[in-house]
Amino acid sequence: MQTSAHILVVDDDPQIRHLLGRYLDGQGFRVTLAGDRRELEAKLADAQIDLIVLDVLLPDASGLDICKALRARRSPVPVILLTALKEDVDRIIGLEIGADDYLGKPFNPRELVARIRAVLRRSGGTEPAAAGAPDRVYRFAGFSADPATRCVLDRDGADVQLTGAEFELLNVFLERPGRVLSRDQLLDLTQGRAADPFDRSIDVLMSRLRRKLGDGTFQIFKTVRNGGYQLAAKVEAAEGAA
Repeated sequence: MQTSAHILVVDDDPQIRHLLGRYLDGQGFRVTLAGDRRELEAKLADAQIDLIVLDVLLPDASGLDICKALRARRSPVPVILLTALKEDVDRIIGLEIGADDYLGKPFNPRELVARIRAVLRRSGGTEPAAAGAPDRVYRFAGFSADPATRCVLDRDGADVQLTGAEFELLNVFLERPGRVLSRDQLLDLTQGRAADPFDRSIDVLMSRLRRKLGDGTFQIFKTVRNGGYQLAAKVEAAEGAA
């Protein structure tokens, strides 16, 4: 599927940077390249970027620090981190601070493209709503969630800032209220891939989602031992805007 999404590739290795740029361009993406944080910030200021492919190790900053800074200023741009295979701690920290996905080096460029397209779908950047499909708003535990706008409001009407990955996970539960969903099911439903035995991405996303929804107060989600997770709050679905 061809797309005009604008991808910013940030890697200090010029060979990797340009190889990825050519490959993504050949897949129909618009591509901009940067070699460090300074160039990244300049590119973000100059153009509308739909997704950042960000190496963890840069000469002037850590990709983790960059991702954290983007989320601190509420930037909605999705981020896929590129990490060395042994940097499991960095992967977990990256997800905790707001990265949307990660990929270990070395990797197949085809897998990167699949990850990019999956993240863009989750963030609502490339998939138009089905023609004629009614707008549906979910209400639960004092919150409202609108899949069409990917907006979540709290009981006071304030916007709850969720990343694309966090909203996609919440939406999976809202579409299946009361069902116990395993980690493997959640990973397949949100990212279209199987889990490996050490994959903690769903647990990290659940932790982030619970924290942002104040789940310690409302008990929205239950952890089911040897089962997975369950949306315990009552869900009401209605047509109309949130």
